[in-house]
Amino acid sequence: MVDAFRFGGRNAWLLVGGFTVAAAISAVLVTRTAELRYERDVNRMVFNDNVGVLEEVRAKIGSTTDSLKDLLSSAPVAAAGQRYIVVSIAERKLWFKEGNKTLFQAPVATGSGKEFVSGTNRYRFLTPRGRLVVRLKEVDPAWVPPDWHYQEQARKRGLGVVRLARGESVPTGDGGMIYVSGSELVRRSAGGSLASLGGGREDREVVAGGNIIIPPFGTNARRYEGVLGTRRLNLGDGYGIHGTNKPETVGQAVSHGCVRMRNEDIERLFEIVSVGTPVYIY
Repeated sequence: MVDAFRFGGRNAWLLVGGFTVAAAISAVLVTRTAELRYERDVNRMVFNDNVGVLEEVRAKIGSTTDSLKDLLSSAPVAAAGQRYIVVSIAERKLWFKEGNKTLFQAPVATGSGKEFVSGTNRYRFLTPRGRLVVRLKEVDPAWVPPDWHYQEQARKRGLGVVRLARGESVPTGDGGMIYVSGSELVRRSAGGSLASLGGGREDREVVAGGNIIIPPFGTNARRYEGVLGTRRLNLGDGYGIHGTNKPETVGQAVSHGCVRMRNEDIERLFEIVSVGTPVYIY
């Protein structure tokens, strides 16, 4: 073989080069074919408003379960020129389209798929699949964490959890106590001095006596600013397309179910999307 290249020379090298070029062209054609099939399937799904087609697309990527069947919209699809959003969980990308024309696209982060069990409660952090609708547009949205957030944080940090209700108090272990006053969590020291514990902060929950406190809804401690970025398109039932304070996670499967975008991307999308816009997630 070595002699063939040494003495047979130019023709042998041309043959190898030809095979290399042919392989590269073949790879490009396969990739382009997959892209065209994806676009065809999504367009069929949108223009026919056909959940059956959505199931077919999901089957092709190996998905067999739907995490949010009750939010599948039965509203008739609008004319072919209607604008709509498409999110691919597998590719972790979002497209804003009008008919076949793509007006905007960006990378996203989607649900991690991880499972968290606390007592009798079981949570699976999946991005919902189906046809949803933009229900509300929010500027500088705050996140109100569900109970599982505090339970998950306690598990990570080797702490217990205790639920604080209005009219009750939690001992701090040093003679003081924590209780609710209006919309604030207040710490009273053993000497009687009072201090507000302020608003909620991610990864810096209120801890007392070896337990993370789950504050009541309606308190500032149960309201986290900045976690959802600068804009949110609310899809209902706690799900949304929003920004993030962790832009490095975009492009990964890391969220608890929402679709995350870089703040600059969600701000651009926010300006061109209207309430009522269909959102197809597959």
